[in-house]
Formats: sequence, C-alpha cells, structure tokens
Amino acid sequence: MVVDMLNSVGIESVLEIAIDNNCIDRLVTQHKPSHVFIEAYWVVPEKFEILAKLHPTVKWVVRMHSEIPFWATEGVAVEWTLRYLDFPNVYIAPNSKAAYNDIHTILSTKYVHVDNSRVIYLPNYYPINVLKPYKKIERCNDELHVGCFGAIRPLKNQLIQAIAAIRYANIKDKTLYFHINGTRVEGNGQPVLKNIRKLFETSRKHRLVEHSWMPHQDFLDLVDSMDLGMQVSFSESFNIVAADFVAMGKPVVVSSEIDWVAKRFFADNTNTISIMKAMYRAEALGATGVYLNRYLLETYSEKSSEYWIDYLTY
Repeated sequence: MVVDMLNSVGIESVLEIAIDNNCIDRLVTQHKPSHVFIEAYWVVPEKFEILAKLHPTVKWVVRMHSEIPFWATEGVAVEWTLRYLDFPNVYIAPNSKAAYNDIHTILSTKYVHVDNSRVIYLPNYYPINVLKPYKKIERCNDELHVGCFGAIRPLKNQLIQAIAAIRYANIKDKTLYFHINGTRVEGNGQPVLKNIRKLFETSRKHRLVEHSWMPHQDFLDLVDSMDLGMQVSFSESFNIVAADFVAMGKPVVVSSEIDWVAKRFFADNTNTISIMKAMYRAEALGATGVYLNRYLLETYSEKSSEYWIDYLTY
C-alpha cells in the first residue's frame, strides 16, 4: 500500500519479502536503496552491525505496528529497541503518536540523550482509491452477517463481541452468522477460540463461520458480503480490518483504540450493552455513518502520505 503511494509521487520503491535475516544483504545489494524499512521486529540487533558495514550509506528503519499493551507480549521488544539504537544508521518508526512518545521514554532509560531523528512517526497508509459506496444487502431471510476478523488473540477481544452480537441478533429476531478467522491464532489465543466455538456449538439458532487467512483481495470480497463489522479491541494502533470495512462501504463498530473512526461508533470494550448500542447506531445511520468514516479514513491517509513523503524527501 505504501509502496504504491510512494511510486505514484515519484519516490521509487519496491516491496520485497525476505525469508530470513540472511536474505537482507542480497536484496539490498540488488536494489541499492537509500532507505530500508523493516516491517516489525524480526531482525536480530546483531544483524545490523553486519549490514551497516556492508551498506554504510543505507538508513535502516524498523517499523513498530502496535501500541505498548500488544507490543509487551513480544518478549524481545524492549531489549531489541534498546539495542537497535546502538547502531548509528538504525531508526525506529512507531505507527502511532502514543507509541512514538512511549519509545522515547523507553530509550531514556538507557541513553542520556536521544537524537529525535532516530525515532520517526510513520503512520499506516490506506489506499483511498479503492473505496466503494454504501450498499445495504437486502436479504430474503432474517440473517445477520457480522464480521469480527483478524488473528485470534486475547487483546482482540472477540469473545465479548460474539456475546454482544448474539444478544443484538436476539433483540432484532435475526439469525446471527458470526464470521471470524479461525486459522490464525496468536499470543495465547487458543483458549479464546475454544470459548467462541463452545458459545455457538450448542446454539439452536446462531452460527459461527470460520474462515482461513486469505489474500487481501479475497478478504475484501468477504468483507463486502457482511452486514456489519466489529473491531472492539483492547489495544490497536490503526487496524486494517476496520479500514477494509470502511473501504467496502460497510458499517463498523470499534473501541476508542481505533481513533480515526467516528466516535459515535465507539463501544466500551468490556460492556455488551455498549457494544449493542454501537451496533444499533451503525446499522441505523447506514450510508451517513459509512460516508463519515470514509471521509475520516481519507483524511487519515492523506496525512499519513504527507509524513512518509516529508521523511523521504527532506
């Protein structure tokens, strides 16, 4: 997504998938870039010592995709952050302003002075040229299809969202089809998935629908078949699933963690009644809510592109 945006404004960019740390030198030698963006924490700090000698003019930017609560579940997070900046051409780029400030605090525990340029705010970018208009699905029965997608993790908070969706469907006298990604389980998410399955296993009316992880375009097609999206998480920085629902012209309910979405669609992530009320508002507002979120996503992405372009051109 970012690569296409940068190329569109004349900043030559390529996306490469490195199988492991040892692939990086070959790819950098092939392309001879000025900057290399490492998406998430997977390169061991010692590797940068070798890479810096092999490619002394390259700036290595390690992107951080999470807020601290989720990031804390990665056992190497703080250690590697403190070690990355031992190497002069290595930079850290959180994708949220809160994480940007938190990284500065972490670094202050080791370094007397941290050059502000070593920590860069680079938010997520979402392509706004793919946004579809709102179109409510007219079903010939009383089905309600709700998508609560993403990896199964405790901080994703899927179980209470499933309970709220059941309660909402009961009030609306509809049969709920609760859609999840059942094959991507991370961060001790197995008990969460087991509980969700048990919740629907004996239901006389409602159904759990599990989908495998899939290519992004296939996922967008799946989202397009939903009535409503839910992402009432405990911790988020951007949340591409919520953006996908907005892009497909669908209502979405979120927690305040996803702060680019309109506040009227926020729900308390520990309160089923709050989640139900947000579901009602999202459905009732229909096109108005979808177009409001579309405007907010466009605004977010435009600002995001400015951060990326400014960093790479100045």
